[in-house]
Amino acid sequence: MVLQEPACGSKTLLQDMQEAYEKGLVSEEEITEAVERLMEVRIRLGMMKDYPSPYEDITYDKVECPEHVKLSVEAARRSLVLLKNENAFLPLDKNKIQTVAVIGPNANSRDALVGNYVGTSSRYITPLEGIQQYVGDDVRVLYAEGCHLYKDKVEFLAETKDRFKEAVIAAEQADVVVMCLGLDATIEGEEGDAGNEYASGDKLGLNLPGLQEELLETVTAVGKPVVLVISAGSALDLSWADAHVAAIIDSFYPGARGGKAVAEAIFGDFSPSGKLPVTFYQGTENLPEFTDYDMSDRTYRYTDKNVLYPFGYGLHYGTIRYENAQISCAQCSVRDAVDVSVDVINESSYTIHESVQAYIQHEEADAYEPGYQLKGIQTVTLQPKETKRVTISLKARDFAIITQEGECVVRPGSYRIAIGGQQPDARSAKLTGSDVAALVVRREGAQTPVEY
Repeated sequence: MVLQEPACGSKTLLQDMQEAYEKGLVSEEEITEAVERLMEVRIRLGMMKDYPSPYEDITYDKVECPEHVKLSVEAARRSLVLLKNENAFLPLDKNKIQTVAVIGPNANSRDALVGNYVGTSSRYITPLEGIQQYVGDDVRVLYAEGCHLYKDKVEFLAETKDRFKEAVIAAEQADVVVMCLGLDATIEGEEGDAGNEYASGDKLGLNLPGLQEELLETVTAVGKPVVLVISAGSALDLSWADAHVAAIIDSFYPGARGGKAVAEAIFGDFSPSGKLPVTFYQGTENLPEFTDYDMSDRTYRYTDKNVLYPFGYGLHYGTIRYENAQISCAQCSVRDAVDVSVDVINESSYTIHESVQAYIQHEEADAYEPGYQLKGIQTVTLQPKETKRVTISLKARDFAIITQEGECVVRPGSYRIAIGGQQPDARSAKLTGSDVAALVVRREGAQTPVEY
């Protein structure tokens, strides 16, 4: 068998796979099966000339029709994660503000809206534009770029920090500052996108790049309250910001009109409801070496140390409370499903889209098994002061582990099930001021294999 050079991953497929085949580590049948799956997806997408694409005749006016634009903005609203809101600083009341300063390299950046692998929208709304449109003529909006995304100056022939003074002046004149910092595809895109001297390979750290951290410190030192809006597709170390700014919103890459959603959230048209899909760490000093493939101290499943913002965490404007958690059976067979139910109570004055999360932990786990694992999630929409009962069904497969021999099995024993709006860790409890309900189910019988 001879492998032909592919477009991507050429070393893995052309050299490593060939070597694995020659050593008998993988069979031609297994390779064929994998290739067939890949080609099936290509055929279904219409990427093969003998199989016409069902999407070829869709026109731009259909792609960007009013319904899709509306959906794009709603997706941006639902994806915002409120990481900090000290003393309920947000939302802002525009009737009590005369001037707002919008500062940062991502404040008016289209690249920071969409990341990579995107089409071209007919309209972009950056955070600066979103705030300008929202407040209209009622509030003066000052703008300063502050610094380049990752270089030490904005203008090529200028002195370093050439936009710092402008940012300080804007902050001094404002009642509140909105700092827009983070990354974009030129830093964390794939090789072709991130082809610059700062980010032409893997991430070297989790800090804000370039002068952004120093800009944040300089502007915060002016003494005005700061709302930090992060644009990025990955976790960052926001330890300094967490200790010094009033509020933090992670917008990720919110889409072409994401700035509209950011402005609406800041001024209270809706409450952020998003939850983090990744763990935010406090620096990299205590993280394992990149070349160490052991999972210890990696991800929420294997560590509770050095965490700034946990996986599954996110705040609201107001309080969501959980009560009356129950399981359908306290003792059952290893093959049985288990339902876990809880009352979710919205005590706020906002409509909340709450993500109810169910985690499982085997109390008699071996050392290599993970801790709590997210096994069920259900989003429920709660009107102000509304209560709904939510039930998540956990199947036998949700209790399974992959053994060191590669088998997928359910083991008998006691399992702890946690249900709530966050993972059952101490850091989440400290940040939110509340714990999640934890219930125990005993699964009886012999170790049982289940499908992957």
